[in-house]
Amino acid sequence: MATLVITESLKDELNKFLQKNKKADLITTCLFFLEKKFNIKPVLYIRDKTIYQSQDDLLKNLESQGKLWRETEIKIQTGPQGVNELTKKIYICPFTGKVFGDNTHPNPQDAIYDWVAKCPENKERSGGLKVKRFLTSEDPEIIKNYIVKRKDPITKIVFSSAATGKLFNSKNAIVEDLVHNHLKPIPLIDVPNQNKFQIEEHFLNFIQGQLEQSKISAFIEALSQFDEFSSFIDGWLEEDKEED
Repeated sequence: MATLVITESLKDELNKFLQKNKKADLITTCLFFLEKKFNIKPVLYIRDKTIYQSQDDLLKNLESQGKLWRETEIKIQTGPQGVNELTKKIYICPFTGKVFGDNTHPNPQDAIYDWVAKCPENKERSGGLKVKRFLTSEDPEIIKNYIVKRKDPITKIVFSSAATGKLFNSKNAIVEDLVHNHLKPIPLIDVPNQNKFQIEEHFLNFIQGQLEQSKISAFIEALSQFDEFSSFIDGWLEEDKEED
């Protein structure tokens, strides 16, 4: 079995951890070491209540199962018609030609009043205020002149989030939403103690493999090369004797 080597930077990290957590047990310390050594950054995917080894592992897993996004086709209409074939009366701004139909607006008369009152092209004044002058017509031939053929809707491919069903313009936007709103970082030392969440299978196998007795023994042997850890090692070995 290859000898475990603890680098100077890892030794410093461990020393800081143990000075801050003097009652940390052997398994907790080993997990902290593994997190730093392998740069492990576990995340909880809140929707599935599952902990993954990293954000990248989660995204790859979801994408491979088709659980990250779905392509969706939507139609974009290019604006409502102000007048159509069913319009019986129209209200017209004489300054701009803006028109409201009796069947295309819920309150066409109020709308035309508001329009001419704010219309920048309206230069007519009465008592210092803009004159709310407008035109109306019920002549089918006049109305016909204001009917503009509506453009065909535009078809666009967008993406729906498999997690929320919300639409996004790009896959990257879905990933950003998922990372910011549906993931929670969890320190590796806290992962084995989670009883409300499951651990993703490959991540669980990794943890169990790294905590085999032979590897824990190799970790203790590597730590014993440094005098500053001797008191902690003695304490862990004493705990083992008491448990036996």
